[in-house]
Amino acid sequence: MLVCDYIVEAIDGDYAHLRRVDKPEDDLKLVARALLPENIVEGGRLHYEMMQYMIV
Repeated sequence: MLVCDYIVEAIDGDYAHLRRVDKPEDDLKLVARALLPENIVEGGRLHYEMMQYMIV
């Protein structure tokens, strides 16, 4: 089961580009904003666990 943190690099319409904190060299992950908390902001940090994103 994947447990990790992401930084919101960019918000682009209905999608957000996330960078994994522990593997910053990996490509950005594109995630539909419908799967993310409503009040995310660029530069914010998200915690991913059990198929859910939570603001840190």
